Amino acid sequence: MGHDPARREFLRLLGVAVPAGMTLCACGGPGGSGVHAASPNAFLATEEMDFIRAAVARLIPADALGPGADQAGVPTFIDLQLAGPYGRAERWYMQGPWPSGVDSQGYQLRYTPAQVYRHAIAGIDAYCRKQYQQPFAKLGAGQQDAVLHALEDGKMDLGDLPSKTFFNLLWQNTQEGYLADPAYGGNRDFAGWKLIGFPGPRYNYVREIGQFGQPYQQPFVSLIGRAPTAALAHAGDVG
Repeated sequence: MGHDPARREFLRLLGVAVPAGMTLCACGGPGGSGVHAASPNAFLATEEMDFIRAAVARLIPADALGPGADQAGVPTFIDLQLAGPYGRAERWYMQGPWPSGVDSQGYQLRYTPAQVYRHAIAGIDAYCRKQYQQPFAKLGAGQQDAVLHALEDGKMDLGDLPSKTFFNLLWQNTQEGYLADPAYGGNRDFAGWKLIGFPGPRYNYVREIGQFGQPYQQPFVSLIGRAPTAALAHAGDVG
């Protein structure tokens, strides 16, 4: 994974469409899927966060083009999303039946995204302990890549959760976290936007409309300002 330039080149050339309406909420999911008591995270237990950090670091590694997904705050983005409405699938149709459909039919599982992550990470770490005597986060880069390829190819048994489904969800969320507005916890220091050349959502570009072919010199800006990391750090102080 870490040696395949195709993923980063895909990000650089195309970016991704980050779903509108993502709302952060530090609440656990239903059915005992909430944050573990000993975890400092919004949803993920400490060992689950260890997996996410290691996995996204292989999916988008640091290189000459910029920081990797871990350094860009993608694990925080995923943790916050799983703790909120997205993780609970509040805007999805989640009634049965749940047939084993084809890829073109979209998501067909009874599990919410938060439940998918919890179930999959436990299964992957169990597989790694059996195969390598260590959880995923403690494996070498080559072994981690082999595990991720097995997930991507649908060759790992995670019970009634297809491993390819989890890999696709993880890869999608990793891209979203790398390129979403830093207000959502990822894209730290505008790493993703610097990669693709997007300066951020300014209220207008009237002055620059006629300046064809000239570099855009204004600093990067988030929906919540030029220092979104600092704003997030103090979000709990608001009202």
